[in-house]
Amino acid sequence: MGVVVKQYRLPKQTKLCKNRSFQAVYRSGKSYANKMAVLYVVPKTDGHRQIGFAAGKRLGSAVVRNRVKRLLREAYRLNQHKISQGVDLVLVGRQAMVEADLRAAARAFLDLCRRAGILL
Repeated sequence: MGVVVKQYRLPKQTKLCKNRSFQAVYRSGKSYANKMAVLYVVPKTDGHRQIGFAAGKRLGSAVVRNRVKRLLREAYRLNQHKISQGVDLVLVGRQAMVEADLRAAARAFLDLCRRAGILL
């Protein structure tokens, strides 16, 4: 009864959904890249964090792009408690992510967050 289970949810209000939101982050954000992904970061004043996931058509078919976005989403979901609040993020998959597994995706995501200075 005394066991505390940590919730790793990704509620809808924490996701960027509109194209306008993505474009604002692309335009005014600072980007950090590695072989697997690109992370765009924009500081916010309201203290909340939102994230969007993207995979361009160059990566392949819709099946491949959706898999890349699922990997990015899961890497974020499992590590979101390590990231500071008050930022908007867009995480874009690159070609190397097509062949990656979850462990590699999570390592790449945490590397980008460390370089961006948003890890707690």
